[in-house]
Amino acid sequence: MPRAIWSGTISFGLLNVPVKLYSAVSRKQVSFRELRQSDGSRIRHKRVAESDGKEVDYEDIVKGYEIGPEQYVVMTRDELEELDPKKTRAIEIQDFVDIEAIDPIYFDHPYYLGPDKGSERAYALLAKAMAERGKVAIARFVLRNREHLSAIRSDGKVLAMATMRFADEVVKADELDGVIPDDVEEPQKREIEMAGALIDQLTSDFEPDRYRDEYREELLELIESKARGEKIVESVSEEPKPTKAPDLMAALEESLAAVKGEPLAASAKPKRKATAKKSQAKKAPAKKSPSKTTNRSRSRSKAKAAK
Repeated sequence: MPRAIWSGTISFGLLNVPVKLYSAVSRKQVSFRELRQSDGSRIRHKRVAESDGKEVDYEDIVKGYEIGPEQYVVMTRDELEELDPKKTRAIEIQDFVDIEAIDPIYFDHPYYLGPDKGSERAYALLAKAMAERGKVAIARFVLRNREHLSAIRSDGKVLAMATMRFADEVVKADELDGVIPDDVEEPQKREIEMAGALIDQLTSDFEPDRYRDEYREELLELIESKARGEKIVESVSEEPKPTKAPDLMAALEESLAAVKGEPLAASAKPKRKATAKKSQAKKAPAKKSPSKTTNRSRSRSKAKAAK
């Protein structure tokens, strides 16, 4: 049974619902220790002062905010504790909004909220009412000495809560100067239709179990193999092959044909290639050195990969 990491009370209007907070994620990370290569001895990190290299006890460490090169405003623990948000157990709902109105970029860490003892009926009432209206509650609460903004949503039975980033923590898209060029040629209507058709062909229901952390699985397999004393053979991964299409339209047509399992229609093949072949047929074939041919094919591959 999962353990609650915090308990408090959801409050809005005169309704107070005692709840418990549970983490909604279980991190699956592979952790390593730092060892000395020669004998496998564990590496330990110590806190030392730059001025004399001596180790510093935790009690003698204060925090400083750098205002210039090697210039700090020192803050004591007492001063920082005075500024800490008051340790309240309230989850104060400030607004109800539509879930579609929240850009996912604002969501941070997910949690579940469960009813505390004696609040089951009030919890069920809140969950049902929120689900029927399709609303999300925007609330504030204090966790680990920090005030958080959060979004509470309901599926009709269970309340889920995600901490949110404040507005000044999110980089707005219009602040990306120079990232999106202004002189990009507008996509043609036919290209948009083809891209939409490709998206339709690749559209399916979201099934989370279909997506796995393949790197972590392979890393664990490698660790287990080495632990068993097996010899590890390095494998060479193949680089992605550049598309054969010389332009956007042909690339879309080839992609659609590949998804449908159909051969590329003759009419869909690039006209520029056919024209080039005809002009080459009229001219007398010129002898080319193998090195030049290889260089040209490499440059064409790079150009296609860039596209």
